[in-house]
Amino acid sequence: MEIDNINTSITDWDRIDAMTDEEIDTSDIPPLSEDFFTKAQLRMPKSSVKITVEIDPETFAWFQAQGDNYEQQMAVALKIYAEAHKAYSKSEEKSA
Repeated sequence: MEIDNINTSITDWDRIDAMTDEEIDTSDIPPLSEDFFTKAQLRMPKSSVKITVEIDPETFAWFQAQGDNYEQQMAVALKIYAEAHKAYSKSEEKSA
């Protein structure tokens, strides 16, 4: 099966919505212990930084064509890029 649009889901959401809590198989989820709750910490997301950046018109048009949340998708794309390069930089440091 080929998915034309990254935003297209192949999940049968109607079937999922119709399921009761008892019908959901959670057997692969381990129970949370008291130790988990003792060590648990509330982590609030960092607020984002608003900037202005120049982007070529074709790239901007492509992101806009992805839907109303194109700005969020651009931010995620940049984060993925940065994380990939952080990992690459660390592996380069180890080999030097």
